[in-house]
Amino acid sequence: MQWEHITALALFAFVSTFTPGPNNLMLMTSGANVGFNKSIPHMLGVTIGFPVMVMLVGFGLVELFERYPMVHQILKVVSLTYLIYLAYRIARSQPPQGNEINYQPLSFFKAACFQWVNPKGWSMALTAVTVYNPENSLLGLALIALIYAIANIPSGSFWIVAGKQLQYFLTNNTRIRLFNYTMAALLIASTLPMI
Repeated sequence: MQWEHITALALFAFVSTFTPGPNNLMLMTSGANVGFNKSIPHMLGVTIGFPVMVMLVGFGLVELFERYPMVHQILKVVSLTYLIYLAYRIARSQPPQGNEINYQPLSFFKAACFQWVNPKGWSMALTAVTVYNPENSLLGLALIALIYAIANIPSGSFWIVAGKQLQYFLTNNTRIRLFNYTMAALLIASTLPMI
């Protein structure tokens, strides 16, 4: 892969990981509800899970989708259903009672697995693999995965910190509920381009 392609890929990775999408909205929600430290496993799940997905997409899932378009449609329905379920869970999170926090951020494993039903993640992975690795080389695929892993760390940190900063605003139960409802609605809205 030439230096110009690596630069273009890095720019694409940073822009696509920083823009709002399901991962970032959930990281911000987690930061607002439980703070930075308790959101780290969720962030690391995204940081590791997405590059693993990129590698597996590059190893043949693109061809599977081309041969069997129905698989892609089934994945789309599963993705939408799971995102609606997550939005429901976020909306139903109750404000803390005393020192007890009801919100549960995704674990490392759940966040890594979530990449497989994240519509923005699929779009990013398919674009990166087809555009930035047209010769389908193992080295190119590994480079894409590495660049995404690197890009996800500052992106995830940014969104968690942004959510944590909202804690200064989320000082009563009404504001917390409103925030969680808004995040749930934005999560649903992030699926609209997929429909």
